[in-house]
Amino acid sequence: MKKIILLVFAALLMQACNNTEAPKDTKAPAKDTTTVAKVDAGYMTLAVLYYQRAAETKALYYQGFNIARTMIDNDAKVKSAKKKAIVLDIDETVLDNSPYEAQCILGNFGYPEKWDEWVNSGKAEATPGSVEFLKYAEGKGYGIFYITNRKVKFADITLKNLKDKGFPMADTTHVLFRTEGSSKEPRRLKVLKNYNISLLMGDNLADFTSIYDEKLSVEQRAQKTDSLKAEFGKRFIVFPNAMYGDWEMAMYPDPAASAQVKDSIRKAYLIGF
Repeated sequence: MKKIILLVFAALLMQACNNTEAPKDTKAPAKDTTTVAKVDAGYMTLAVLYYQRAAETKALYYQGFNIARTMIDNDAKVKSAKKKAIVLDIDETVLDNSPYEAQCILGNFGYPEKWDEWVNSGKAEATPGSVEFLKYAEGKGYGIFYITNRKVKFADITLKNLKDKGFPMADTTHVLFRTEGSSKEPRRLKVLKNYNISLLMGDNLADFTSIYDEKLSVEQRAQKTDSLKAEFGKRFIVFPNAMYGDWEMAMYPDPAASAQVKDSIRKAYLIGF
């Protein structure tokens, strides 16, 4: 941790020096203040390539949905006073947004730039095995609730995207969009009024429980995950996403820090030998 603090301090000091105003050169051409600053998203290249091109990513999705099928087969034998439900995320759980992340790299921009354009295209593909599993769960009598942090302004196009890909129960009753805060807990509680939630699925730990809602350090997230180890592969199914997420934001004390500072922080978190 001392190493991380020292590296971040050094990066901040370097940034401050670089931002110091230099003596004005009357011969230099005036800067074009209308130019949009570019974002170097190249650090995500391997993560996006792994998601898009690695057969291992497909295998992890198939593995997750195969485990989920086994779990509901066992769960279906257990009697319940309430109807049973599956709760799952949308982005990088059932819909693949990696083309957006790839375009960030290719176009040197970052979220939220062009995110609306991507979502409104309705072109997100289904993740491997997701449609097949959810149709199977529907056939077993499970309610399916998609709890997403996509904003409600994307409701119509998201429902269309889901329906176009063949997802069951893709309607306003079963797809719960973000209307206020980012926490999914109030929406899970809404489902719990009429259902027992047998299975939760997502690519981010906050998709499962509210204990990850608050701002946590990397170490705190690891500790809480250790405390829940019995739930993974049993009631919680996690899917791969190294492209973005709370796991990355947990490293940055200031999410608005410069790219240079964030790069220093990422390198400081690496464990070498």
